[in-house]
Amino acid sequence: YQISQFDMPICEGGEIKFELDGKEKTVGITRIHIEEDPGKMIHTDDGVSLVDYNRSGVALIEIVTEPDIRSAEEAVAFLKTLKSILQYSEISDCKMEQGSLRCDANISIRDHGESVLNTKVEIKNLNSFKEVGKALQKEYKRQSDLTRFGEGHKIKQETRKWDAAKGRTMTMRTKEDAHDYRFFPEPDLPPIILEKAQIEAAHHALPELPDAKRTRFHDV
Repeated sequence: YQISQFDMPICEGGEIKFELDGKEKTVGITRIHIEEDPGKMIHTDDGVSLVDYNRSGVALIEIVTEPDIRSAEEAVAFLKTLKSILQYSEISDCKMEQGSLRCDANISIRDHGESVLNTKVEIKNLNSFKEVGKALQKEYKRQSDLTRFGEGHKIKQETRKWDAAKGRTMTMRTKEDAHDYRFFPEPDLPPIILEKAQIEAAHHALPELPDAKRTRFHDV
């Protein structure tokens, strides 16, 4: 059971721009919503799963992007840009090793020249930029190899975890479809209503963000 804004996110649309190898890249933002941290799963080497509820009930924000990222390198560059924006805005200290910034990476491949993506796989709770890059590269290779050898049907919609020691992704659970999550209204929680004046006040209170500062120093 997890409380989430679901169909009434606090933000929709928008984009984040960043540079990689001298080229500007834009990633669209689908939505930003508040949800409850349900706790932390710890999976031991002997196959035992533990649950840490110390953070349970704490509010967090989830940022969902459009499928605009085309490589592990782009994913890392995007996350570094996002981290700098969150830090400059004093939204989070972004200490990944302490869990204040985490990444769930979705990856799917497609045949060259095709526009439709194949089955999506989620890699859960990556806690460093280095491991994000490694996990995406390994999962891309796994899916590509299966497709190349005619076993693309073995790519399932599922959640996988990254085993850094073994250098591979591993199945955690089969991913359910949206209707299987059984969303229903929480009658004891009132809606969050942000007035236009509140949004404008927050916008004007923002400090100078990294891109603006970079441009200002470049123009001096």
